[in-house]
Amino acid sequence: MENSKLTNVEYGEEKLFDEAKDFLPIKGTDYVELYVGNAKQSAHFYKTAFGFQSEAYAGPETGMRDRVSYVLRQDKIRLVLTTPLTAGHPINEHLALHGDGVKVIALWVDDATSAFEETTKRGAKSYLEPQREEDENGYVVRSGIHTYGDTVHIFVERGAYEGVFLPGFEKWESHYNPPETGLKYIDHMVGNVGWNEMNTWAEFYARVMGFAQLISFDDKDISTEYTALMSKVMSNGNGRIKFPINEPAKGKKKSQIEEFIDFYNGAGVQHIAVATNNIIETVSAMRDRGVEFLYVPGSYYDDLLDRVGEIEEDIEVLKEHGVLVDRDDEGYLLQLFTKPVLDRPTMFFEIIQRKGAKSFGKGNFKALFEAIEREQARRGNL
Repeated sequence: MENSKLTNVEYGEEKLFDEAKDFLPIKGTDYVELYVGNAKQSAHFYKTAFGFQSEAYAGPETGMRDRVSYVLRQDKIRLVLTTPLTAGHPINEHLALHGDGVKVIALWVDDATSAFEETTKRGAKSYLEPQREEDENGYVVRSGIHTYGDTVHIFVERGAYEGVFLPGFEKWESHYNPPETGLKYIDHMVGNVGWNEMNTWAEFYARVMGFAQLISFDDKDISTEYTALMSKVMSNGNGRIKFPINEPAKGKKKSQIEEFIDFYNGAGVQHIAVATNNIIETVSAMRDRGVEFLYVPGSYYDDLLDRVGEIEEDIEVLKEHGVLVDRDDEGYLLQLFTKPVLDRPTMFFEIIQRKGAKSFGKGNFKALFEAIEREQARRGNL
């Protein structure tokens, strides 16, 4: 794989994953861990606003003295919220530099030792050497490597474990569990990197992890009058893991990627795209619980059917909720983006419903970016 050449393959072709090698088979996303300033309050937010359910907890009561972690779950999505308990804890440095944000993208594998060996021998920097963690419910093997910025990938082997989450965690019993909002799984996770770093990290995922390039966008595809960016989408062989990598492009004003880099102080996860089977119900429920979404002007819907063709949904209902629509050769998709869920204008969520489409909403880029620019202007960061 070290000598393979990236190619831009299109959806629907049999050769889509020809380049995705099998030295690192990944079964899916195991969990996403965010370092946060107050895990207890963050957990309350994600339960209340997004409908996540209490799953597991670790802290002083379970023998973990230096930090606490709350584990939340909704269908196949698992979030871990971690806060340090001591002033000198290394996580405090991460929080001071970046604010709340994603630290770990954990990937579910059959063999965490092999995953570590295969990636490090291809050039990955070690973050966590393979270690076996066990309790009365069995054992888990975890290992990890560094990726862009301070973000890391941890490989999780849990075939021999029957506990609630990981050794050291206990079931988190809570009488407060608001109904779920219909979120099903993580569709993709987007990383923002600095100037001229996109190709470096696309090549990292190809060489080190055996990913293939699904598609790429340049500043002609993703631009408005004022700002632009470039992006490459990398995917593993079975398509369950998709990582778009964004970098800034020259424009008249500061792009959303530049704003993110400025406030996050480096590369990091920009947004988590979560899938639903009914975007109207999901978005309606989340909005009722206080989640703020980007504003889409009514004019976007004036020629929607001319652009995307026949769809099942009522245009007026989509307009009421600000849901965007795009079509590719495989079908269409519906999507909507939250405003940043943190005080710093960094991480946000995308809600996506796929009706055959395997793309990422190229036809919506202009409308989306103009919506983001309106928010940037309000913050004085455009």
